[in-house]
Amino acid sequence: SPSKATSLSIYEMNYLLNKTKVGDIMIKNVLTVSKYASLEDAIYIMLQNKVGVLPVVDNDQISGIITDKDVFRAFLEISGYGQAGIRVGLEVPDTPRVLEKIANLIASENLNIERTIVAPKNDTVLRVELQVEGEIGIDRLKKVFVEAGFTVTEIAETEAKELD
Repeated sequence: SPSKATSLSIYEMNYLLNKTKVGDIMIKNVLTVSKYASLEDAIYIMLQNKVGVLPVVDNDQISGIITDKDVFRAFLEISGYGQAGIRVGLEVPDTPRVLEKIANLIASENLNIERTIVAPKNDTVLRVELQVEGEIGIDRLKKVFVEAGFTVTEIAETEAKELD
């Protein structure tokens, strides 16, 4: 019910609401993103403008929307969350061919890399997150990386999960 502080009666409020059209109160200068833009560009626009939803356009026609929840889902998919296998976190030197060395170690155990995320920890060390698929125990896989001189920050079996 309306506040006692208003000078409008409930009938006057209903009358005004019934006469008000969406077009009268909508935001007219709407931020949009092209459907051909990168996910990073959409995220940047959303962050810079503190919005959780962006209309997606193609030739000035709305073709959909992207929401912060879509971004979260994309991150989970990119990281391999929800896939069965083994999640491995490594800290490795930021040197040429370090990813090749990691890939060769995994291939030597007849495993498959499903997903990889690489981010700098500092100027000389990278954080590498892997989602690995194949038949191996986590103790054996950890030993492979440690014996090769890599620092294992985490290792755990993961289970399949639906993201919908």
